[in-house]
Amino acid sequence: MTTVSSVLEQPIRSDWSSEEVRTLFDWPFPDLIFAAQSLHRRHFDPAAVQISTLLSIKTGGCPEDCAYCPQSVHFDTGVERQKLMDLETVLAAARRARESGATRFCMGAAWRTPRARDLERVGEMVRGVRELGLETCVTLGMLEAQQADYLAECGLDYYNHNLDTSPEYYREIISTRTYQDRLDTLAHVREAGIKVCCGGIVGMGEGSADRAELLRALANLSPHPESVPINQLVRVEGTPLDAAEAVDPLDFVRVIAVARILMPRSHVRLSAGRTAMSSEMQALCFLAGANSIFYGERLLTTPNPEGDSDLALLGRLGMRPEGDAAEAASR
Repeated sequence: MTTVSSVLEQPIRSDWSSEEVRTLFDWPFPDLIFAAQSLHRRHFDPAAVQISTLLSIKTGGCPEDCAYCPQSVHFDTGVERQKLMDLETVLAAARRARESGATRFCMGAAWRTPRARDLERVGEMVRGVRELGLETCVTLGMLEAQQADYLAECGLDYYNHNLDTSPEYYREIISTRTYQDRLDTLAHVREAGIKVCCGGIVGMGEGSADRAELLRALANLSPHPESVPINQLVRVEGTPLDAAEAVDPLDFVRVIAVARILMPRSHVRLSAGRTAMSSEMQALCFLAGANSIFYGERLLTTPNPEGDSDLALLGRLGMRPEGDAAEAASR
């Protein structure tokens, strides 16, 4: 039987059953938040939030048909195809991110998989951003083993490749690649020695069982992803999901809390969709174990809260960016 005491006493696992994860979702809210916050405090400073910045280095024209994505060529969303950015433009954005308090700089390109000459240019960006003292993360689509090895040689810290939803619901969202394709890319990244950033999206019409199975798939990766972004669907006109029903805020908080319980040492990132979240909802997410956010006015092609509002919210909550002077002084 899965109880609060058993969850708090057990070691970190990668063998969760469907029944166990669904039981967590059914817990009374106070028990769920207590367990998540207890585990969060065991592994992290509960007042510190890791800050990342995300830049779209190549926008639009993606051949995939992900139903949530405004960058797909299959949908008319008004997003124009753009070429890969030049190195200096990317480094200038990274400097601004560093000055704003970001510790990780993430670069996203709308590709199914990168071509060799494009991968070389991304490698130069990775080297340049690392020289600025920032952690690096890229999301470039599917990778073969040799491509992951090359990025590792360039010094890449993290590779983002989300599972998006449960294995059972996946076919309702994407037809141009399989769930196994995603798992294979994650395996190549891990084998190359790169840290994994992998999460999913809530609000695409999936049921509670699908949310449980998504988190189970993530938590049964061994080791767990170092970063787990939990996105709330941003409904974009022109995509098949532009009329999807909004997620109940407390249901979203439950996803955050269960992710924290299943993956207690991972950074759980409160990711896309924050412009539709109230300050109170975000505060509950932090209480449930979220300890990372994207900072900056845009996430690839969708809006994000302005940086000043994020810092103001953290200040109201008595929280602070991970790694700042206040955190160092508190140790």
